[in-house]
Amino acid sequence: MPTVGIKKVILDKHFNRNYTEKEFDELCFEYGLELDEITSEKAAVEKERGTDAAVDLNDQEVYKIDIPANRYDLLSVEGLARAIRIFKQEIPSPQYKFADVPKSGLQKIIVKKETAQVRPFVVGAVLRNISFDADSYASFIDLQDKLHQNICRKRTLVAIGTHDLDTIQGPFEYRAEAPKDIKFKPLNQTKEYTAEELMTLYSSDSHLKAYLPIIQNHPVYPVIYDKNGVVCSMPPIINGEHSKITLNTKNVFIEATATDKQKAFVVLDTIVTLFSQYCAKPFTVEQVEVVYEETGVKEVYPLLSYREMTVKTPEINTKIGIQLKEEEMATLLNKMSLKAEVVGKETLKVVVPPTRHDILHACDVAEDVGVAYGYNNLVTRLPESNTVAVAFPINKLCDNLRVEIAAAGWTEALNFALCSRDDISTKLRQPEALSHAVHIGNPKTLEFQVARTSLLPGLLKTLASNRDMPLPLKLFELQDVIVKDSTMDVGARNERRLAAVYYNKAAGFEIIQGFLDRMMRMLNVNPAKADNGYYIEADENPTYFPGRCAKIIGPKGVVLGHIGALHPEVITSFGLTLPCGAVEFNVEPFL
Repeated sequence: MPTVGIKKVILDKHFNRNYTEKEFDELCFEYGLELDEITSEKAAVEKERGTDAAVDLNDQEVYKIDIPANRYDLLSVEGLARAIRIFKQEIPSPQYKFADVPKSGLQKIIVKKETAQVRPFVVGAVLRNISFDADSYASFIDLQDKLHQNICRKRTLVAIGTHDLDTIQGPFEYRAEAPKDIKFKPLNQTKEYTAEELMTLYSSDSHLKAYLPIIQNHPVYPVIYDKNGVVCSMPPIINGEHSKITLNTKNVFIEATATDKQKAFVVLDTIVTLFSQYCAKPFTVEQVEVVYEETGVKEVYPLLSYREMTVKTPEINTKIGIQLKEEEMATLLNKMSLKAEVVGKETLKVVVPPTRHDILHACDVAEDVGVAYGYNNLVTRLPESNTVAVAFPINKLCDNLRVEIAAAGWTEALNFALCSRDDISTKLRQPEALSHAVHIGNPKTLEFQVARTSLLPGLLKTLASNRDMPLPLKLFELQDVIVKDSTMDVGARNERRLAAVYYNKAAGFEIIQGFLDRMMRMLNVNPAKADNGYYIEADENPTYFPGRCAKIIGPKGVVLGHIGALHPEVITSFGLTLPCGAVEFNVEPFL
């Protein structure tokens, strides 16, 4: 959930009144937001970087507000204040309009076919006769950063560039060129660099180095030129110094290059709707024509689409648990910036403005009705049907086992169900394990690439994070792993396993075997080579040391798992230095 930090004096200016801390906290809650904390620029920097770094900062109050991740229109003070003032019925919802086409025609961006190799899409818009002051300028820059971190997924999906239109001339060309052929003066630099040199320059920049891998390995880099060959930007890395926006900028040219066109629509709509209020004609935006040279397709942006939806009031009343008439519900939706009117019995027509891209379904409309009605105003009542809750047998069994394991002196760990590819494959010396794992389609971090197929990586990571604790370390985990299964509807299934590790100056195989014996006695399974017993049998497993591994064979000859001393390569790959005994087995056959 994004957090927006806004100075109180700026909030007061946009709300046209001074709210006390308590009043503003209650106002945020009414609108479904949360005032996270009140701090200052100085206090925030002191907390992060120490007293010396905050010497020149002021003590002005800063309100930090938690914003829902899909409410991009609330990521700046302009959108936040506008939405809440509409909610308080202090101002009407604005009507976003397109400016008249200039006599010279719309600004054009010509897209070359080479861009398909790296970032194939671009959209654009112009804000004419805009007036910035220091606060609105800072908010404009901050909104771009918030969008980059949120919907733009750290510029991988969309990268925004804003330029002083009076310093450049259209038509613009969006090209993809070899790094050595791109040369310009980047933002806040004093000399020109080639794209290759910029990659080296920014490899040590704390802010920009994270974006370099997005295009670094491509043979061509995206770049936007104006009519005279001036480089406007090299997305998604840096803009050009030539078209830098200042407080004196009057006409802003906005371009957004993307790998996801839909996200680009949303980003552009968000920027122009929030900051067109500073134009000489408020809430008016000039469109830009995008021409794809290879196909000849012409598109005009921004879209500023007003979408219509039809919803049934009984369905919304049932979802929330209230009884509102059509007119009452329409009034509540108007407070949430959605223009609603009654069009028939138990039917509303809802017009969704271009600021509300979070409204996708009738359920989203119902949520806004609930917020406007006030969740605190809902009457608590008993459910209309009675049920008797019963724990799943597997959960009941595991809860009983946890109590007994803890009583035996072992400490439970609770790790993430997702892990990196290396954790379950190369680090465990089982590269083929990846073929049995469920992979995440678009992993956000290297730590969360696949669903775990073993509990051991999580336990070994926990050991590595607690190496300074007194020895021995005795940890266990009783949770699910996820494995591929073609017989299931979703192609995978959960499997409940118990794993334990013993970390000491000796591997302690006898300790781990004692743990296994105790668990089997708790499960009422005796050590015997019989249909209702269990035993261990020598086996070879790459994760374990050769000659010190055994498979666990349970009732009816089912192989439950493995026990043994971990291989030294496994131990060192997780940053450990001492021997480690481990056991992992499936508990589901004991139900």
